[in-house]
Amino acid sequence: MQVVEVDSKGVDMNMNKDQVKGALKDIGGKIQQEAGRLVGSTKQQVAGLKNQAKGKIQKSVGDLKEAVSDAKDVVKK
Repeated sequence: MQVVEVDSKGVDMNMNKDQVKGALKDIGGKIQQEAGRLVGSTKQQVAGLKNQAKGKIQKSVGDLKEAVSDAKDVVKK
């Protein structure tokens, strides 16, 4: 059984580097997309969507690394 630490906002404190960077890139992309919408810049909206996709991919890579690491731990036991 894995213990998951969360902060006061319910964010998993045991995230690996790719999970954190991916989540931050996704959030930044959402902000960029919304800023582009507010100022009427299609270019910024598209760039925001692109950054969201990159963030989701990077977070997924981190999730996969975490799953592999967890599987290795189970096999060692």
